[in-house]
Amino acid sequence: QVQLVESGGGLVQPGGSLRLSCAASGTTFSTYGMGWYRQAPGKQRELVATITTGGSTHYADSVKGRFTISRDNAKNTAYLQMGSLKPEDTTVYYCRIQRVGELPYWGQGTQVTVTI
Repeated sequence: QVQLVESGGGLVQPGGSLRLSCAASGTTFSTYGMGWYRQAPGKQRELVATITTGGSTHYADSVKGRFTISRDNAKNTAYLQMGSLKPEDTTVYYCRIQRVGELPYWGQGTQVTVTI
């Protein structure tokens, strides 16, 4: 059974940093593309960043230059290093893994709150 567990969310002041982690179990993590998404109440879930099995990355324009996605296949874990956080970054962040032709797996989400 594939499980994804996010951690690292919390409360931070504007301009601060957080590192989110997504730990995978029950599968071979290295064979999955991985992404971080976020969803505010009443809004659609939006892509934040993705990283392929080969390490290629892609970022939403809203987080380019501020967030960095990475993965450690030996630890079955992916990360989202978030810097220069803004109040508009406040929401629940989800990790997702997917292989081509298969349905994705999602984590349960972790709350990030950026406020004074």
